[in-house]
Amino acid sequence: MVYRCYNMSKLLVCVLAVVTDLLVVYVLDLASTQLRSEERGLDGGYALLRQWTEAVLRCSLLCTIFYWSDVRGSLVKRWILAHCFLNPVYETGRLTVFGGWPLEKFAMWLVGSVSAALGCLFWETLFPESNGESSSKENKQKARVLFMRVIRLYKPDYLFLIGASVFLALAVLCEMFIPLYTGKLIDILQTEYSWDEFLSTIILMTFFSFGSSFSAGCRGGLFMCAIGRFISRVKHQLFSCLLKQEIGFFETTKTGDITSRLSTDTNLMARAVALNVNVLLRTLIKTLGMLYLMCSLSWKLTVLTLMETPLTGLLQNIYDTHYQKLSKKVQDSIARANDAAGEAVSGIRTVTSFNAKQSEKCRYDVRLMDTHNIKTQRDTVRAMYLLVRRLTELGVKVAMLYYGHLFVTYGQMTTGNLVSFILYHSDLGDNIRTLIYIFGDMLNSVGAAGKVFEYLDRKSEVRTDGTQEPKDLKGHINFQNITFSYPTRPDHSVLEDFSLELKPGKMTALVGISGGGKSTCVSLLQRFYQPQHGQILLDEHPLQNYQHKYLHSKIVAVGQEPVLFSGTVRDNIAYGLPDCSLERIKEAARKANAHEFICRLPKGYDTDVGERGSLLGSSQRQRIAIARALIREPQVILLDEITSFLDPTSEQTVQQALANCHNQTLLVIAHRLKTIEKADKIIVIDQGVILEQGSHEELMRNEGHYYKLKEKLFTENNSKS
Repeated sequence: MVYRCYNMSKLLVCVLAVVTDLLVVYVLDLASTQLRSEERGLDGGYALLRQWTEAVLRCSLLCTIFYWSDVRGSLVKRWILAHCFLNPVYETGRLTVFGGWPLEKFAMWLVGSVSAALGCLFWETLFPESNGESSSKENKQKARVLFMRVIRLYKPDYLFLIGASVFLALAVLCEMFIPLYTGKLIDILQTEYSWDEFLSTIILMTFFSFGSSFSAGCRGGLFMCAIGRFISRVKHQLFSCLLKQEIGFFETTKTGDITSRLSTDTNLMARAVALNVNVLLRTLIKTLGMLYLMCSLSWKLTVLTLMETPLTGLLQNIYDTHYQKLSKKVQDSIARANDAAGEAVSGIRTVTSFNAKQSEKCRYDVRLMDTHNIKTQRDTVRAMYLLVRRLTELGVKVAMLYYGHLFVTYGQMTTGNLVSFILYHSDLGDNIRTLIYIFGDMLNSVGAAGKVFEYLDRKSEVRTDGTQEPKDLKGHINFQNITFSYPTRPDHSVLEDFSLELKPGKMTALVGISGGGKSTCVSLLQRFYQPQHGQILLDEHPLQNYQHKYLHSKIVAVGQEPVLFSGTVRDNIAYGLPDCSLERIKEAARKANAHEFICRLPKGYDTDVGERGSLLGSSQRQRIAIARALIREPQVILLDEITSFLDPTSEQTVQQALANCHNQTLLVIAHRLKTIEKADKIIVIDQGVILEQGSHEELMRNEGHYYKLKEKLFTENNSKS
């Protein structure tokens, strides 16, 4: 009820405003009639001044009425301005162009009101009001900030961009003069032949044509050089930033998103400035130059041809709205048809068993017919749009040719000038449409830049700004009250108030069922994640205080499924050590019992392992990964199920190599009893909590969790091995 009353009050205010406006018009018209009756002489200039004065008074009065009645909004303001000032603007143009006197007052008021309504409709169709005006301003502000950031990234390429812009301006200027001299050439051929004038015109046309082609080529080359340099530089920066992120980032971010930023979005960033600004400047300079030259040829024909722009813009906006909706329906319909076909094919046994082939065929035909009908609607809309647009263009061209013929007949312009004008007009519409829609394309490109900057600005949640690099590192590790949850499951604690001590020169084994938190301890020691509570100390100092590269040279890990990179065996063992000698590589391979099988490979240490080590067996890949860890002579070695794919001989050799690491801190996760029972300390973990710890003999005597775990897991593993 309140809402209805509010709408009624708004309606009454609008009626009051219209009635008041009519009264003002009537009173002013009576005053004008009185002046004429008193023979005071009312020339055209005075009438025009009176119309502008009247427009100002009416606008002020209507604004006051709507303001005090609390009926506001951008639509109301635009209607008032158009309603009051359309008449004087129209009359100013009409008197300037054609002369004469104004129409009757009431007729002009009616025409002005209808035109104002149509103008508001046109404005609202092209530039609709957003419900979230503040958010729209925010988005525009963000787009400007991102655009300026992209420009700053182009700083090393400014010389290329400046040179390209200079050649762009030259190419456009030269191109613009070609139609002008074409018209002059026609005028020369129509009059008495003058060889010198004809030759100079031909030379100028040739000069401008060559200048346009040469400058356009230089412009394109410089822009492409700037784009190529920019893309390479941004991709390098982005990839460097990605490598600095913590492991949790890659677990919560899809690989497709990352590769899309590196490949697609960086290219769109380059287009945001280089290609789009190239097109924008070229089109803007050309449009302004063409308008200037067209006005110099015939400003009346120019005004006539510009009437096409708002009409085609309105048609384009209406067409885009309907075409996009129908295109979305087409995509949905195609998806439904594909689903029907996929269900029938995947369940072909069931379809055949129940003799439902005919029903499935009918169902698919119905989906196809639905798609066909929607496509027909979409294509009909496009056909109607093209028809109306072409008719509009044809109408403007016919009017232009008609009035151009009249101007030539009455000597207001030459035939050559008309030909030049027609040549300019053929490109003007496309250039204006390009100017209108290039801003949307630039906004999309800047949106892609925002996605890239989101990664460039991201700081790793795991600190890597430590500075400590002690020469003598003992490898004494303490887990102090660690509580940790993975980023993918923040509500589930893998470790809860977890404390553990790893002593130098000792082997500590973590045992327990899967999911108990064993591998999480290894990941935390490698600084893949940051625990939510507690800290890990290395020689009484937090891990984050150590220099990142130094820490990873002192703590190495070998996992159950090691990753090898495409390249040679030598490259994989010396991965991350560019100046490593072949002797060190062979020594590490011997410790990992990999030297013998490497020597049997076709090219020995120079044999290609294939993508992700696909040309090697599981046991061979694991031994190379162990050699890759041992070659660094680390102080802390983390082994996560490294013997799972090894034969008994290789396992014994690796264990002997590990036994020779007297000063290193060893943390082993394994399910083989032979590996576990040799550990100095065995820790049983379940659900992130230490259940018991001690040596193999002590735990077996206690017959606790370890004893039951041995009977459950280790016996089965030993039988398999």
